[in-house]
Order: sequence, then C-alpha cells, then structure tokens
Amino acid sequence: MKKQSVQKLALLLKGLEQRLEENSEFFKEINALYKSGTKTFTARLILREKDIIMNFNGRNEKLKIQDLSERLSNIAESYEAVTVNYDERGTFLVIDADDKNVKMRTGERQENSLKQFENETSRISDREYYIRPGEADELLKAIGIMGSNGKIKNDMIRKYNQIDHFVELIDGMLKNLAEKYGSINVIDCGCGKSYLTFVLNYYIIEVLKVPCHFIGLDYSDTVINASREIANKLGYKNMEFHVKNIDDYKADSKIHLLISLHACDTATDKAIALGIRNNISAMVVVPCCHREMLSQYNYEPFAGIIKHGILKARIADALTDGMRALLLESLGYKVSIVEYISPLETPKNLMMRIEKQNGPNKSAREEYEKLSSLLGVDLELYRQIYK
Repeated sequence: MKKQSVQKLALLLKGLEQRLEENSEFFKEINALYKSGTKTFTARLILREKDIIMNFNGRNEKLKIQDLSERLSNIAESYEAVTVNYDERGTFLVIDADDKNVKMRTGERQENSLKQFENETSRISDREYYIRPGEADELLKAIGIMGSNGKIKNDMIRKYNQIDHFVELIDGMLKNLAEKYGSINVIDCGCGKSYLTFVLNYYIIEVLKVPCHFIGLDYSDTVINASREIANKLGYKNMEFHVKNIDDYKADSKIHLLISLHACDTATDKAIALGIRNNISAMVVVPCCHREMLSQYNYEPFAGIIKHGILKARIADALTDGMRALLLESLGYKVSIVEYISPLETPKNLMMRIEKQNGPNKSAREEYEKLSSLLGVDLELYRQIYK
C-alpha cells in the first residue's frame, strides 16, 4: 500500500486503540485480513490481561495496546489492501484500506472472512491457548478435537474454543487451590464422557505442574465405560470413574473441587449439596433446564410480563441461579456468575464459580427466605441444606 494510505490507516487504528483501552471489558477480538493478489493472510489479535497477543502467519507476538496501530499499519505496507474487523460486545467496526480509499464503517461480522480464519486455526500449532496444539495433541486426539493429521478439525474449532475458555475461566481458582493444598482432588458429578475432566487433568498436571486426582460419577454404564477407555488410552492413572447416584455419595478423602456441567434441573442442586456435605472448598457448576422454579413461582406485579411463557421461563432461570447464590452465600461461599459460552449457541450458558471463604451469613439466608415467601417457591437446594 502507498505511504499516504498507510498513514490514514494508522490514524483510524489509533482510534481503535483508544476504544480498546476504554472498553477493554467488552472487547472480543480483532481480525486483520491482508490481501495480496488472490491470497489473503489473517492476523488475529486477542487481549490477555493488559497485553495484546497477535497471531500472524502461524506465529504469536505480544504487543502493548498502544503499539497496535503502528504494528498493523507497518504490516499493511507489504500488502495491496487490508480489512480490519474490530469486535466488541454490541459493536462491530470495519476498516477497509487500499491505495484508493481508507474508510471506517459500522458493519456486520463478515462470516466468509471469519470462516476463513477459523479454517486457518486448524493449521496453527502455537496459538496462545491454555490447551495448546503441539503440546496437547495426544489429549485432543483422544477426545475427538484433533484429527490424526495433527490439525484441529474444522467442525470442532468451536468446541475447542469452549473447552479452552472453560480452563481460562477457572484458572485462577485452580491456582488458588494448588497454592493452598499443594494438590487438587476433583469430583465430576454427572461426568458423561468426561471430556472437560480429561482437559483439566492435563492442564493441572502438565501445565500447572501440580499433583491431582479425579473422580467421575454418572448413573450411565455407557458413559462411564467410555470414560474409562479414554483414561486407559491416555495412561491417566489418577482418574477413577463410578456408576453411582450422587444423592448419597460420601467422599473417602478430601475433595478440593467439584464440577457439574449441564446437570438438568434439580440435579445441579444435588451436586451443590454434595459439595456442601463433603465440605468441598470450590465448585464450578453450569446449570441447565431450570424447571423447578418455573412450575412454582408467581408474582402479581409481574403478571403482565410472565403471562408470556418464554419470559416467565427466562425470569425463572435468573431467579433460580440468583437464589442458589444467596443460599451458598448464607453458608459462607463467595459466588460469581459469568457467561461461559455465547448465548447464540445455547441460552443455558451461565457458569457459577463458588469458593468457600467465610462463616455463615445470616442476612443472606434471611434474604433468600424473604424471596421464597414472596414468590411462593421452595427450592431443592434449600431442602437439601436446611431440611
């Protein structure tokens, strides 16, 4: 590109720098597609804490936010044109630049361009991931994320990103447990085929370098046998799997972390109750299918709203998880609720991160009981804890 166009591009990118600094909480990513003839070369930039990680031509580079404009415009000097897609929650900005025009517009995500980038990720072996291709190939192949050719399967890229984001969301919790106990014992309630359990096993031992032990529980013989086969294939001898109902499970040794993903309706409450009974220090649950509250609650001031079934269901979901959080806080747990995956993929996308920190909190219990009376509900978790 000509020098004049590159200078105009740098000026617009400087504006994106400032926006990123101001809106870092909402920032998702930047994709820059450089064009030369019929070929396109993609750079992807993500935010890791306060630094930008740029992957371009299969290599990672760490940048400061204030270096973003200069670096991307310098690369543009070697190409005929570039399209920069800036993505944050609620906003999508596009800069198109070539020797004739340099302009910014508000646009929609360019699916073809991003699909090209997704395909390209299947060939990258040194991405800035927590579970990295090239290092975790044996694991990724065993759970079906990677093909025998050593590339992430195109139809599994989204699943791979979900798995890695799961590790990212609980990385701090894992490090806190490791520092406090020196090792981490994990129980997975309703483990299914245990894909995330295998990922955590790998990450704790091979990345964090911390000893760990895993127990997987499920009522299905089929999925337990499948989990055992994968564990044997990987040589993960620190894992055990049992066909067992979690209702009356009592741990034989100290458990530090409980996970329960997409447990249906009150199964999430039973998993949390297991954690409480066994004095487990931390829990990570992703609730699903909130039916119990939906069949019980009523609130006259909301009558004009909850007459619409879908709105009543969504309010019930939020109320259920909010009241679960109050009950946990009443027992001295700190609770944070975050988005795990995009709501475009599933509306059941909230993760509850639960850590024991304090003694009983009487006011939280009183607040729960006040809400329970107001709404006319009696939740399974309350019955499990207090009755």
